[in-house]
Order: sequence, then structure tokens, then C-alpha cells
Amino acid sequence: MRVMGVDPGLTRCGIALVESGAGRAVTALDVDVVRTPPEMALENRLLAIYNAAEHWIDVHSPDVVAIERVFAQHQVSTAMGTAQAGGVVALAAARRDIPVRFHTPSEVKAAVTGSGRADKAQVTAMVTRILGMQQAPKPADAADALALAICHCWRGPVAERMAQAQAQALAQQKAYRERVAQAKKAVQR
Repeated sequence: MRVMGVDPGLTRCGIALVESGAGRAVTALDVDVVRTPPEMALENRLLAIYNAAEHWIDVHSPDVVAIERVFAQHQVSTAMGTAQAGGVVALAAARRDIPVRFHTPSEVKAAVTGSGRADKAQVTAMVTRILGMQQAPKPADAADALALAICHCWRGPVAERMAQAQAQALAQQKAYRERVAQAKKAVQR
């Protein structure tokens, strides 16, 4: 499975591609950071991120795009920009019928380091070790994008199967309730 991991941001948007192998084996195929200057108009910054996402998708053909879910941040403007950047990446994937999955920062940290409270240095160190890289990916946005892709490789398939099982259980429950309701109506006649 090829996973494009995205650490969204307006100033720096980390994008990475990882391929999963047997077991927990993962291989980094590419990583980069899209940068846009703060003085650039918002719509042009978003367009630059969208164009980069389209290019990555067209070049690498990922099976799924994993984006960091915007979590409560202290500055509303930062959270808004992060959400907007993630939104244009999700749009680029949706236009090509590529599934998009969102992972919280603590979920990603827990998957990669074993602790949902790990700091950026710990995440970077573990990403470097997991991928067998000679040098740590820099800046942190690149490491975070790789961590997102790794997280989805390791947790995504299980989460998908659980969601399918839950949907199937709900459908069976609904069908059972309908049969019970029909049986009650038949008895009342």
C-alpha cells in the first residue's frame, strides 16, 4: 500500500510517500515540504499547496492520503490555516477518487513512538529509525508527514476492517429490528 502522508500548514506543508511491506516494514519513497511566504495572498498560498498535492498524487499514485486532523491549537488563525491547507489536499485526492483518512497528532505519536505525548524530537528520531534513514528528515514537517504515512500503514487497515465490521453489525441490527417489528404486526392482526 502506498500512503501519502500530509502534515498540513500554510507556511510549511510536509508531504511524504511511504510504501508498506510485509508485517510492519515500511519504506520511504519521497518527502518534501511545500513552503509559502506569509505575505502571499491566502488564496495563492492554498493554490500552491493544492498544485503541489496534485503533482504528488499524479507522480506517485498513492492508494490513500493520510492527513493530520486539526486539533485544538492556541491560536485560531493557525488552526484555520492548517485546516484550510489540509482541506485543499483532501480536495486534490477526492478529485482523483483517492480515499482520505485523518489521524490525530496523538494517534500518530502513539503509533510511531509508543506515546501519544511524544515531542517532535522523539517523533523525528523514531521515524529515522523505523525507515532506516541515514539522516533525520528536516524540517520537522517532513518528519511529521512521514510519521502520518507510517501511522496509516500500521493502523489504517485495522481501522478500515473495524469500520466495515461496525457497519455490517449496524446493518444486521437494523434488519433484525425490522423483522421483529414485522413479526409483531403479524401477531397483532
